[in-house]
Amino acid sequence: MAQLGVHVFEQSTSVQTPKTAEVSIPFVVGTAPVQSAAKPAKSNMPVLVTSWAEAVEKLGFSYDWKSYTLCEFMYSHLQLFGAQPVIFCNILDLDAMKKDVEAADYTVADHKVILPIEAVAGSIRVKVKEGTGEAGTERELAADEDYSVFYDRDSTDTYACIVELLEDGGAYDAAAVNIAYSTADPQAATLADAVEGVAQVDACLTAVGLVPDLIAAPGWSHNTVVAAVMATKAAAINGLFKGKAVIDVDSGAGGVTEYSQLSGWKNKNSMVDPDQILCWPMVQLGDYRFHLSTQLCGLMATVDAGNRGIPYESPSNKNLKMDACVLEDGTPVHLTWDQVNLIAGSWGIVTAVNFLDSGWVAKGNYTACYPGNTDVKDQFIPVSRMFDFIGNTLIRTFWSKLDKPMTPALRDSILQTCNIWLGGLTGGGYLYGARAEMLAEENPLTSLLDGIITLHVYNAPPVPAQEIDFILEYDVSYMETALSA
Repeated sequence: MAQLGVHVFEQSTSVQTPKTAEVSIPFVVGTAPVQSAAKPAKSNMPVLVTSWAEAVEKLGFSYDWKSYTLCEFMYSHLQLFGAQPVIFCNILDLDAMKKDVEAADYTVADHKVILPIEAVAGSIRVKVKEGTGEAGTERELAADEDYSVFYDRDSTDTYACIVELLEDGGAYDAAAVNIAYSTADPQAATLADAVEGVAQVDACLTAVGLVPDLIAAPGWSHNTVVAAVMATKAAAINGLFKGKAVIDVDSGAGGVTEYSQLSGWKNKNSMVDPDQILCWPMVQLGDYRFHLSTQLCGLMATVDAGNRGIPYESPSNKNLKMDACVLEDGTPVHLTWDQVNLIAGSWGIVTAVNFLDSGWVAKGNYTACYPGNTDVKDQFIPVSRMFDFIGNTLIRTFWSKLDKPMTPALRDSILQTCNIWLGGLTGGGYLYGARAEMLAEENPLTSLLDGIITLHVYNAPPVPAQEIDFILEYDVSYMETALSA
C-alpha cells in the first residue's frame, strides 16, 4: 500500500571519516611495587594511565629501578617528557612472588617504625610487650585501631612502608614493637614471566580500548628471548596491527661494554628485525640511570605530538633528558663522532651524542634490520613507522565494511575515503605522495568469488636527511673581477 504524502529518507555518506590510528602509545612490561599502590592494578594485565598521579595510584612507585623496572619508565615518560598515555603490564604477582620475614623487635621513633617498601601492608602483624622480665607478655595490636600502615618517603627521601602507632590506640608511647610481615619479591620474576607479560599486548584492545604501537621492557628487553617475542608481537598485535619493539643492547658485564662489540653482538643474537629498534648504551640524568629505550619512547611521543600525531619525523637529533652516557654499572661511555657514525650510521643502532652546541640528542635513523635489509620502507625508523600508521589506520577505518555486499559502491567508497585521507597527508607534507587503486591483476575472478578484494596503496613517506654535503670550489673569476676593478 502506498504511503501518501512527501517523505524524506537519509542515505549513509559514501565517504567515511578515517579512524586514525593512535601513535607513540607504549606497552611497557616489567615489575612495579603494587603493594604500595592505593588502587593496585591486577598483575599481568594491561593498565592504562594518563598521568603521574594515576600511575602511582595503580602501580606504586620506588626509586629502586633495578627491582621495579616499570618505575623507571613511569618517571621518564610521565615526569621528564610529559608524555601520555602509557599502558603498563606489571608481572609482579604478590600472591606468588613474596617471602616471609621472621618476627623481630623494632625501635619506635616518633611513634613510627620504618619498614622497606617491599613490606605488604596486609601481612603486617604488630605486637607490644607488656610488663617486664619473664612476667612480661606480648599483646597483638589491632590494625587501624592501635596502628596504621601507609607508604611514603622516609627521612632519607626513600619510599618506604611506615607503621605508625595511633594516638588513640593502646601502644602510642611504646618504645619498641615486635613486627612480622611478608615482602614482595620482585627478584622472583622470571624470564618466562616477562615473556608472558609481553604476550598480554594482545589484551590491550579489549582491556583498555587502545592498541599500542611501541613495546618496551626496560631491564628485560636486552635478553634475546624477550627481544624476539617483542619483535614477533610488534609485527602483528592482535594478529592485525603493527608497531615497533624498542630494545636495549645488554650493557652489563656480560654484554657490550665497548662500542666495538656492538656489531658482533647484534649479529650473534640475530637482532635484525625491521620491527626492532636497538638502543645502546644507557643514559644518566643526575643520579638517575635510564635504559635508552625508555627515553627513546618518550622522545618519539614528544616528536609525534608536535606533528599532530603523525610519526613521519625521526627522533634522531632531538634532545634527550640526560647528561651522560653510561653502562649498566654506571661506568661513563665517551663516544667520538666517528664512533657514533659507526654505531648509528653503519650498524643500525640508536645511540646518544653531545656534539657541537646541540646538547644531548638521540642519534640513529635505522631500525635493526639495517644494514642487512636496505628496503627504504624497512630500514628507516620514520618511514617504517609511517607504514605501520597507514596500515593501522586502514584497518580501523574499514573494519566496519567487512561482510557488506561486495558491490562497485563499496569499492568506490573505500577508494574515495582512502584517497581523500592520503591526499590530506600529502598536502600536509607528511607524504611525498600517495594513492589507492584497485588493480585487475591483483583481483582475479577466483579471489573475488571468494569474497576477497585487494586494494593497492602506493605511498612515499619522507626519508630523513642523514647527510648534507657542500662542495667548496675556488672560483678564479672572483679574483679577476676584484683585481681588475
